[in-house]
Amino acid sequence: MKSIRLEEEWLEDMIPKGLPYPSSTLISGPGGTGKPLIGFAFIYDWLKNGGKVIFIALQYPESRFVRDALEKLYGIDMDDYKERVVYVQADFHIDDMETIDANNIKANLARPEIWDRVIEESEELMNGEDFQKGPGTMVFAAALNLLLFSPTYKEEQLIKLEELLRANDQRSYLFTVSTTLFKDEIEKLEEAADNLLFAEMGNDMEMSLRIERFSNQDVIVKEKDVPFAKELLVEIKEIAEHSRKKVIPSLKRI
Repeated sequence: MKSIRLEEEWLEDMIPKGLPYPSSTLISGPGGTGKPLIGFAFIYDWLKNGGKVIFIALQYPESRFVRDALEKLYGIDMDDYKERVVYVQADFHIDDMETIDANNIKANLARPEIWDRVIEESEELMNGEDFQKGPGTMVFAAALNLLLFSPTYKEEQLIKLEELLRANDQRSYLFTVSTTLFKDEIEKLEEAADNLLFAEMGNDMEMSLRIERFSNQDVIVKEKDVPFAKELLVEIKEIAEHSRKKVIPSLKRI
């Protein structure tokens, strides 16, 4: 299995052989612990190594947070990668999906059958790039547990997410989930992923990462503190509050 080297020292210490591809990675842990920021560390190296990324925003009110966070953390200007990036904004008020422009799609991701079409359409938008170069496509989605609040689609959605985590022969997947609710359902996703990591945060907003398993190597350094600025962690918590107040009530009506 091929892999890309991880440049962040704290992450390289834990995963010295790099991120294997194609594979699926799940970052799990309590809500508001900054899991997407850990995901961005993988995304940074993915883009630097020629990969394409589909960002799926469930809890973010807009894609601006993704762009700003990557710039603050790694000094990366996402405009330099616009031909290899598509942002998918969740819109639970539309029936299907809508392509806005070459970098943006809106979709009702509460409906499980839409996921495959969203991913395929995103890759079509990036089709000008040579897919034979680099590690291929990474599908990044945070706070997938939110989708389980839909009473109509909960069971189907869980099956779909498990399917995506297991069907990684063509693409790589990087998902984050909160363990605050739906414990039994989240455990099924944890079992389905090739690579499983857990994030935690202390009372002083000190963040740590623990590796449960990683598909291409024996884990030596299993737990490590993550050096993220406090203001970014505060911002993550504020976004989690936005989800609770706006996204969850919407999903409960679907």
